[in-house]
Amino acid sequence: MIAIDPSINAAGLRAPIESLFALSGSKITSLLKKWDPSRGAPVFTVDGLYTSRGWTEWTEGFMVGSAILQFDATGDEKFLEIGRAGTVARMAPHVSATGVHDHGFNNVSTYGGLHRLMREGRIPRNEWEMNFYALALKASGAVQASRWTDLGEGAGYIYSFNGPHSLFADTIRSLRSLALAHQLGHVLPGERDVKISLLARLIAHAESTAKYNVYYGEGRDIYDVPGRVAHESIFNTNDGSYRCPSSQQGYSPFTTWTRGLAWIILGFAEEAEFIHALPDVSCEPYGGKTNVLAGFLRPAEVTAEFYIRNTPTDGIPYWDTGAPGLARLGDCLGRPADPFNGQEPVDSSAAAIAAQGFVRLGMLLKTAGRAADGDRYVRAGLTVARSLFSDPYLSRDGSHQGLILHSVYHRPNGWDHTRAGTGTPSGESSMWGDYHARELALLLKRMGEGLPYYRFFIA
Repeated sequence: MIAIDPSINAAGLRAPIESLFALSGSKITSLLKKWDPSRGAPVFTVDGLYTSRGWTEWTEGFMVGSAILQFDATGDEKFLEIGRAGTVARMAPHVSATGVHDHGFNNVSTYGGLHRLMREGRIPRNEWEMNFYALALKASGAVQASRWTDLGEGAGYIYSFNGPHSLFADTIRSLRSLALAHQLGHVLPGERDVKISLLARLIAHAESTAKYNVYYGEGRDIYDVPGRVAHESIFNTNDGSYRCPSSQQGYSPFTTWTRGLAWIILGFAEEAEFIHALPDVSCEPYGGKTNVLAGFLRPAEVTAEFYIRNTPTDGIPYWDTGAPGLARLGDCLGRPADPFNGQEPVDSSAAAIAAQGFVRLGMLLKTAGRAADGDRYVRAGLTVARSLFSDPYLSRDGSHQGLILHSVYHRPNGWDHTRAGTGTPSGESSMWGDYHARELALLLKRMGEGLPYYRFFIA
């Protein structure tokens, strides 16, 4: 169980955040100098050097977007130019990518990041450039929303790259593309030009994810533990009926893959912030803003509590809460995680994602008058961040291209590099783990310095 530090605050993490961004700049430039774009997108490291996987190019936006975050945090315009150039050169295919559910990862991290900087006045406003980013975001949100499985009576979900039968936990964070496109005034033109609301699809997808991918201890099956998450839900596309839980990257459908858990915590918390910022009238067709917001907060809170209960004291989780080797580690939740244990790997990328979710959930609850609950979640996120931004997770080796060590990609497929004599993957980084560590650090930096709160949407 996480040992939440009751005295921790964002300002107290200033030194490790500065250290992280000092290392981050050299990691970005090292990768840029050595990476061959013809290989596709960098995904994870092998012996400290980034390599590709060739499954989907879902990490390219994290590579380009990391430079944009680096500029935001440091003001070094070299990284702004890297981000701009990379967005123009690399990201157009992702705007029109019809075969993936990753638009919020690729396009909000790039076009969205640059659009946000211009909105915030961090870079000079240029109407043509602003319209270029906005057009990409509008198209991306519509393409993402078009991957739709209809469950009837207004229900449905954005299906994963596995096909129309598949609802992934991951996609909750990719809803950012629909959110921005909606705020920019866009709709999805359907058959005979029927105007499909992107906000309606965002809310419906979130409701389906909350209903089918998250457990609440209500007797759904004998593994119905409150806050447990199924990576994938499977449906019969002939009649829209739910069939079973599944998992692509976790140990089993009845255990919790911790990165999927982290996507749920952050995705629901961040989209709850978005819903909270909307005019009340926007949510009237969907039961009113109060009801919609409650539907986002419930899964966010129950999964946050599950993470706290089922994670070692330092806040860094093992890759799956039901991984069989954990039984040989004794009381592994009663002490800090051991990334070198030889039985089961930890996943630092899940920690980077979840920590931001904790902070955002806590900050929103504080604005809603739940100060004690909000403070607890913010401090949980800060406790995780402090562990992540220090040894043995922060990569200080100049020859290692990764920023955050001990990330895991696909344990069941055996894709993660295991160094000789170690028994399990360790010491490697991932593009999404590094990106989310930077994003978390930027959020905390702004909070600690009293700067405007970092949001992806138009506040």
